[in-house]
Amino acid sequence: MESETPRVSFIFIVDFSEEAHWLYLTESVSDLLGFEPRELIGRSGMELVHPDEFAQVKQMHYDTIREDKAAALVYLRLKHKNPFKGYILCAASRTVVHNVVVGSVSFAAPGGKALQNASTAQEVEVITASAKNFDLRRWGDPSPMFTGPTLDLSSTASSPSTSSYNSDTLLDSNRRKTAIISFNSLPCQSSRSALILDRFSIHCTVLYCSNDILLSTTKVLGRSFFDFVSSRTVHNVRSSIDVIKAWGVNERGQPSDGGFGFGKFMLLPAGRDSRVEDAQDAPLSRHRERLHSRAPPSKRYSPHSHSSSGMAFRPRVWTPPSIPDHEISVDAIFSGHSDGLLLILRAAS
Repeated sequence: MESETPRVSFIFIVDFSEEAHWLYLTESVSDLLGFEPRELIGRSGMELVHPDEFAQVKQMHYDTIREDKAAALVYLRLKHKNPFKGYILCAASRTVVHNVVVGSVSFAAPGGKALQNASTAQEVEVITASAKNFDLRRWGDPSPMFTGPTLDLSSTASSPSTSSYNSDTLLDSNRRKTAIISFNSLPCQSSRSALILDRFSIHCTVLYCSNDILLSTTKVLGRSFFDFVSSRTVHNVRSSIDVIKAWGVNERGQPSDGGFGFGKFMLLPAGRDSRVEDAQDAPLSRHRERLHSRAPPSKRYSPHSHSSSGMAFRPRVWTPPSIPDHEISVDAIFSGHSDGLLLILRAAS
């Protein structure tokens, strides 16, 4: 079954409630889990969690919001619509974005792609026991071997307290794994914004904007993302996005996930017309130059030529837009997925 599971990733948004209601899903959820987005919107995300992992996933959802996490990765099982396919082992990323959790879900398969995802994540958690081989250890991580507290054999009075510590710690750990917590909707967290960009367009058209904290939703939708990047940093941003697009390709050459990229650039809330600017800077092709040189003298362009109506003809000159009121330095998290590029922004400190 694993060989038949599509190596795709979909983007999702859930709310802060304990049920984690689906608010937004991209189309690739149907390829991975069999559900159409319209079938899940408004329903609890916990409905798809494996019963053995329900308590841990609910606790993880609470901790993610309360600790205001970003670029965190978890391995867990999610239910497929087709009962014969059972539960799919998935890799799910998540970032808290003001009043929602934004992330992605992809099929978890061992290999270079899994290593890239885990090595670029800020945190990796493994909930499904069979996925322990996906756990990534970094230099300086504590040893996975249980050593226990050090006993002071010179004092008999310390032994009971140490023994009590061991039993209480293990009991709390087991209770944390089995007890199902309940909580009310949590308050808003960091002032972050999430954008979904068209990864198949050179202009990276904005398809979705989660809030108006940094950019006006009505202003950015349908426009090139580069309209809102300062010309001073747009080259670096384009290069970063090209890298993320290259990372976000699976072993079969299909658009998928590919880890996280981090950067900083200058954001233009007022916007500009980056397409006109790009066209103005683009050099004239040799083919057009040859056609221009072969044109009859009477048809060649001259700044002093006149039309038949007697009106003077002048070339259209591009006038740069007015300087925006201000630029904002932002921190960014980039990630590529099957249906688009996910971009998380926050004002840089």
